[in-house]
Formats: sequence, C-alpha cells, structure tokens
Amino acid sequence: MSLSIDDEFFMQKALQLAQKAFEEGEVPIGALVVCQNKIIGKGYNQTIKLQDATAHAEMLAITSASHYLGSRILADCTLYVTLEPCPMCAGAMYWANLGRLVFGAHDLKRGYQTIAPKSLHPKTIVKSGVLAAESTNLLTRFFQELREN
Repeated sequence: MSLSIDDEFFMQKALQLAQKAFEEGEVPIGALVVCQNKIIGKGYNQTIKLQDATAHAEMLAITSASHYLGSRILADCTLYVTLEPCPMCAGAMYWANLGRLVFGAHDLKRGYQTIAPKSLHPKTIVKSGVLAAESTNLLTRFFQELREN
C-alpha cells in the first residue's frame, strides 16, 4: 500500500499525542484534525484524567476543530487517529460530516467496523493501516506494563 507523505507526517503527530496519553497512564490513542494541511484540533485519551467516558482522543479533537472553525461541520477536514475509532466516535464523525478518516491500527474487538460498520457518514473517505505497526506497538507496551503493575 502506498502512503502519502502527508498522511505519514500527520499520523506521526497523532502518535506523539498517543505517547503523551501513555505517559499520563491513559490508553495511548492520539488524534488530530487537519484542514488545508493545518492542524486545527488535537486530542488524546483523557477518560481517567477527566473522569469522562466520552473523553476519547477523537471526541476531543473533533470538539477542538469545531471550535476553531466555528462550525460543527468538518466536511473539508481529515481526522487522523492511531486506532480505529469506536462506534461512539464514528457517530460523532457522522454528525460532523467528516470528509476523511485516516487511522492506524484496526480494533477488531471495539472498532466501529466490527460493531457498527455503517456508523460513518457515507461520504467519509476512509484510509486505514497508516503507521499501524507503531500504533500497535505502543498499545501493546501500554497493556503489558499495566499487567505487570
């Protein structure tokens, strides 16, 4: 599979956010929203820190991007996330009319493609597998350390 340099560049930035989550003891998932090659929203998992089950990386990035644009519509934007979104996050992307989703690793247990495959807006373009190994390695390390402690 051929990857664009932009997709790799922005996914690397999402992985940096995932690393921040890792360091804070959160499940290491990072997300960012890009519009016209500019990052307009960022997020990393903060469900423990904020005591909020909805504080997923994608939700925080979407909220941030919507505030930046002054609109709930993200049709001209791409969301980069290190792990396949869950159905809740996919639903938020649906309501935001997200133009494009790029994710790293697949989530075969809790990902939207397994649980609710039609939850994204039908016009959303999806690209998966971008830096998937790096995302998987970070998640594996996190859960190994969690089990050891």
